[in-house]
This record gives sequence, C-alpha cells and structure tokens, in this order.
Amino acid sequence: MTSLVRHSALEQAMSPVDYLLHWTASKGDSIYLTQPLAYGQVQTFTWSEVADQALRLANFLYSLNLPAQSNIILLGKNSAHWLIADLAIWMAGHVSVPLYATLNPDSASYIIEHCQAKLIFVGKMGGADDSWQQLKTVFPAELPVVALPLAPATDDFAYHQSWENIMRDFWPLTVVDKRDAEALATIVYTSGTTGKPKGVMHCYRSLIAPCQSTKQLWHPGEADRMLSYLPLAHIAERVAVEIPSLVFGFQVFFNDSLETFSQDLRRARPTRFFSVPRLWTKFYQAVSIKLSPRKQKLLFTLPLIGPRVKQKILRQLGLDCTRLGLTGAAPLPANIVAWYRSLGLEFLEVFGMTENAATSHGTQPGQVRPGYVGVPLPGVECKIDATGEILVKSPGQMLGYYKNAEATLESYDAEGYFRTGDRGELDEQGNLRITGRVKELFKTSKGKYVAPVPIENKLAHPALEVVCVTGPGQPQPFALAVLAPGAISNRNELEHQFSELLTQVNSTLEDHEQLDYLVIAPDAWTIESGMLTPTMKLRRDKIEARYLANADHWRSSGHKIIWQ
Repeated sequence: MTSLVRHSALEQAMSPVDYLLHWTASKGDSIYLTQPLAYGQVQTFTWSEVADQALRLANFLYSLNLPAQSNIILLGKNSAHWLIADLAIWMAGHVSVPLYATLNPDSASYIIEHCQAKLIFVGKMGGADDSWQQLKTVFPAELPVVALPLAPATDDFAYHQSWENIMRDFWPLTVVDKRDAEALATIVYTSGTTGKPKGVMHCYRSLIAPCQSTKQLWHPGEADRMLSYLPLAHIAERVAVEIPSLVFGFQVFFNDSLETFSQDLRRARPTRFFSVPRLWTKFYQAVSIKLSPRKQKLLFTLPLIGPRVKQKILRQLGLDCTRLGLTGAAPLPANIVAWYRSLGLEFLEVFGMTENAATSHGTQPGQVRPGYVGVPLPGVECKIDATGEILVKSPGQMLGYYKNAEATLESYDAEGYFRTGDRGELDEQGNLRITGRVKELFKTSKGKYVAPVPIENKLAHPALEVVCVTGPGQPQPFALAVLAPGAISNRNELEHQFSELLTQVNSTLEDHEQLDYLVIAPDAWTIESGMLTPTMKLRRDKIEARYLANADHWRSSGHKIIWQ
C-alpha cells in the first residue's frame, strides 16, 4: 500500500482516501472497523483490509467504464461495507449518493431519476424496520445492482453483481483518482419533509471542514472509539463519525439493530458519542424510571455514594469511557443537558445544517451556557437578520443544490450568508440560542403567532418521550405527546403530574402561548410511521395531518389532560 500514499503540502487538501492510505501505511494491522453479525459474533477489519477491499471494489467500478464522476447510489443501514463502498466510489472518481434505508419509494424513485444514477450499491437491508420490499420495486430495470455483504438477495435484478465475486475477480486498484478539493464528492438529499428532496452537493473540502474546525476544541485522536448507528445517509453521521475516523485514525464500531443497541454500545465503550436529542432523552428516561429523579437528587449529594452511583449509571449506559458527549439536530431540554453534566460527562451541544456539513456552532468545554448551542466554530461567521433568522458563512458550505440553481441562489443573502431557516438569538459572548424554525411559527385563531420549540423544551418529564406543540387556527395552542416505554405505572398519578407540569409551564408563557390541554397519543411516533425524520426530528405536517382534526372535540371536552 505504501506506493499509493499521496503526500500533500497542506493537510486540508487531503481527501478521505488520502487519509485512509496514510493510516494504512502507518498502522495497517490495527483494527479500524468492527461489524456485529448474527448470534453475537463480530467481524473486524484492519486499515489494510479496508483499503484492500475498497481498492478491489474501485477497480470493479473502473471496469464498468462509467462516465467520469458518475452518481452512484449507496442504499443500506450503517455497516463496515457501507463505508468501504463510499471510499471505493471516491477512489474510482465517482460521486456517492446515499439513500436512507427507510426512504419511501416515491422519494427514492425521484432521487434515482433526478441524479441520473449509474449504479446502486445495496447494503444491509431487508429487516422489518426498513423499506427494502418497497424500494426494490422502483429500481430501473437497466440499472446495475451490486450487493454488499449483509444485503438481501438481488438475483431478481437483470444486472447484478455480488461482493464475493468482485473480491475474487479483481485486483486492488493501483492508481486511485486524484481530484481537486473542490470536486464534487457526494450528494446528500434532504429528507424531504415538504416537497421534493433537494440534493445538497458537498466536495472533499467541505466534508473535511468540520474536522479542521473542531480538532483544537475537542482534541480527537487515534485512541478514540465511536459507535456508528445514526443513518450514514445523513450528513451528521458522515461528518461526526465516518470522516473524523479517517482524518484522525480512530476505531469505529457499528450497531446491528435496535434490539442489540445496548450490547453494541457496551462493546464499543465509545470515548466520543454523538447522538440526537431523542436518544439522549430515552437514556435519561430509562434511568429515571428505574431510579426516580427524587432519589437521584438525594444519592448524588452523598459524598461517598454519589460518585459511585453516577459512574454506575454511565457504565450501564455504555458511556463510562466517554470523555465527550455531543448532541445536535434538534434542541435538547436544558434540564437533560444539566443531568448528563451532573454525571460527570463532558456534554456539549452543536448546531449545523446539511448545507454546511454541520459546521456552524459548538459548545466549548468549560464555556457551557444551558439552552445555547455555543459560539461559531473557527472559520464560521454568524448573524441574525431582521426577521430573527440565523445566517451563517462556513468553511463547510455546500457547492449548491444539485440541478437547482434557483434554490441555491435563494438560500443566500446579498453578502453570501446561508439562510439556515432557523430562528435564534445571540448573547453578549456570541453564544447562539435556537428559538425554532422560521416556518414552524403558526397562527392561532386570535391572530397571534406561536413558536412551538421553546414551549416543547419546557414540557420535560421522564414519562414523556416526545412532545409536539401545535394548534394553527385554534383559540389557544395545545400539546401532543407520546409516553416513554414503561411509563404507565399509575395513570392517576401521571395525570396529576402532567396537570401540574402544564400549570407550571403556562405560568412562564405569554397569554397567547399558554397551552389549552395536553393530549397523550396512543401510538409511538417513529421513522417508519412517517412521524419522525431519519434523524428523529418531528415531521410536524404529518403529525398535524393525523391529529389536528380532533382539536375542536378535545377543546370542547374541557379536560386538561386527554388520553387517546
């Protein structure tokens, strides 16, 4: 492998492939990836093995004589071979286009046609929690399909190839593609909560930018470990796990399934753990159900017992080795952030967009302000416009939206700042507080506008897994909520607690913001049901379409807590 290493005068000019080859040359026999298999077994890959397999796969791609910089679909759940395929696409000079495993067929069909895909890699799929049975029906007949390990059968497709045959029949590529740092590397399609998905174009420079902006703040290194479980089709997992692992040379573990998550997390014992607020909240609720917040508060104050209890909680969560916990993608209630920090976890919030490779704001160790997502990362500029929208200039900025110059132009102001679509406020130190989405504001029948996110953050209770504040066209807003698993032990007691919570929250709100009632929804809100995005953010339009028709009936009932 040594002959393939390409040295660069400037570190920021190196691509992910450059970093892979660097680590292969310097520590090729060290384990890089750990993939869980059936029955508790695991498969490990050294840096040399990852490079060898990626180079063989790249050579196969060259043999197809595809047009230069072809768009290649990468479909599947997170796995070692997903990452290897991503690297192979770049080695062969092409562009990776990841698709969510839970994507609906209409969106998949649109993306495949829109990007004019030349090939589809199918990875780990075929379970009850993905859309494989529907997605495979929209693959164009003429499109070649390559099955990665752990993929479902693809023999029904006219043009298909297996991983085993490629690894057997192709030698490793001897000369990998060398492209400019500004060359298109990947197209990340937005989840499409409204309208058609937009393809966000990122180059090698913008993919590497988050690492360059945060390395002096959070000091990642070769000794780190991370667990990959959030969709790699989303920019957050790419720039939080995949790209940093290549840049800094640390080990990555993969999650097999929801059922094995705890086991996979304890196996990895990550030193860095990135998650979305929904999961951080689930962790907090699971602990609080077993050990009530009142008992926690008492035990934490005891000189000898307190530290042991805190360490035991972290150990049971699989986070006892975690020196840095990161949360992003949506706001997390300040009391939950404070809870993790009380356990001794360095818990930091970050803020970013798909369009700037999540390179925007971050909390710095020792400078945490609850309710704020920190200051601009190095190289980032931020301002708030007259409407309250957050505007950002970032080294991770996209090249633009694929085949959509008009939308690209509309997303910037006259000074070249990107319009994030988020509303926010800056304090005197430049810390940013997110106050909601520009388009999430809704108007009551009294003509008053309500921002739902700040109110949702106040409705924090261990028994509430997720909350949505809504009420367009109603006299007053109201809240919909889903109970945390195992929360119902005493319904009367919960109703009393929820009623007190509603009263307490309303006392902090303006008259037009005060919640009329709280509805406990009967069904879980999931990605599969369409109520959550792949990164577990609320799909407000879907939730409102399902429940809003009941609002007049709920209001006329006169109840403050309504069980559906």
